[in-house]
Amino acid sequence: MTRPSASPRRRGRAAARVLAPLFAATLVVLTPAGTAHADGIRAQQWALDAMHTDEAWATTKGKGVTVAVLDTGVDDQHPDLAGNVLPGKDMIGFGASRGDRPWARHGTAMAGIIAGHGHGAGEADGVLGIAPEAKILPVRVILEEGDPSRAKARDTRGNALAEGIRWAADHGADVINLSLGDDSDAAHPEAAEDEAVQYALERGAVVVASAGNGGEKGDHISYPAAYPGVIAATAVDRYGTRAAFSTRHWYATVAAPGVDVVIADPDRQYYEGWGTSAASAFVSGAAALIKAVHPDLTPAQVKRLLEDSARNAPGGGRDDARGFGFVDPAAALRAAARLEPRQLHAGTYPEKYFGPGPGDPDGDGDSLGWAGPLAGGLGAVLLVAAVVLWRTRHPAGPRLP
Repeated sequence: MTRPSASPRRRGRAAARVLAPLFAATLVVLTPAGTAHADGIRAQQWALDAMHTDEAWATTKGKGVTVAVLDTGVDDQHPDLAGNVLPGKDMIGFGASRGDRPWARHGTAMAGIIAGHGHGAGEADGVLGIAPEAKILPVRVILEEGDPSRAKARDTRGNALAEGIRWAADHGADVINLSLGDDSDAAHPEAAEDEAVQYALERGAVVVASAGNGGEKGDHISYPAAYPGVIAATAVDRYGTRAAFSTRHWYATVAAPGVDVVIADPDRQYYEGWGTSAASAFVSGAAALIKAVHPDLTPAQVKRLLEDSARNAPGGGRDDARGFGFVDPAAALRAAARLEPRQLHAGTYPEKYFGPGPGDPDGDGDSLGWAGPLAGGLGAVLLVAAVVLWRTRHPAGPRLP
């Protein structure tokens, strides 16, 4: 179930790729741009402003919530994540390990978006996640491209994703982030994965997945995003416009930042990435904030809250490009305060989907309302184009090879 890697957006001369059996992550790596000011990375994190995190954090920063990151592994010693990563599970059992370059890059990036707390004096340096006080439960279900065991993984991976989802649900996950998927020509629903998703939902875990990066390649359906009950995240840029690569389909739930996103790496450098996998991580962070204040809400209620509170909804209420609009955790928290937990269940999609939904005929989506302030002040395996921004001024330990 390997998705072909797309050509990277090259912003420089040196390039490196990171491809997992389920989801392709492409990185373009440049020479570090030199030492940044203490607030340099934070100033690049436009998503924090766009998602109204200051307002949401006045209520919660995600304390008490566990977000499972099913990915390539997570670097629990990264200075931006230290103390926030719980003991996890390796569903593959072979491949690269700590100290190897093709290890935990994609998973660490997603974990940082969700629960990074920065580092240095006053945690002023590094990546700050949407739910910086949440805990990350890492579950390794895919390998990076450079891992020499990738060929073996194709033959022996089996039901690693399905087993990982069940394991996470059984080990305290309140939210399960799936920044991965298959949207190849051969993609199809897997009964074991679908059943695992329903198992997790029944146990109260919110399941979020990237909608896919096939927007320029036919908008093929991506799994697990298309399974019933999953919150599928599409990607927009800092101006609120749908990213060209972001898949448009009937299962789109909400949109989130997916272009020029600052991500952390085990090599202690920072990159700019793009893809719906990043959007999924941002939505998982938003769901974590809701669960921190309202732990008894069902996954169906959390999904509905995110839909109903989304900003800048498309004409007609939703479309296949941005779902119900741009995710707004602060608005969702306000709406959640008016809800009482109810036994709601995720609806089952019909066997056949009739029509594309009320999307923009050009498929470009509408621009969102934060464009002016941000412009002036300043992902199916996921595609991530990344550029090294800088090194941290206070690296925690030696740089990995």
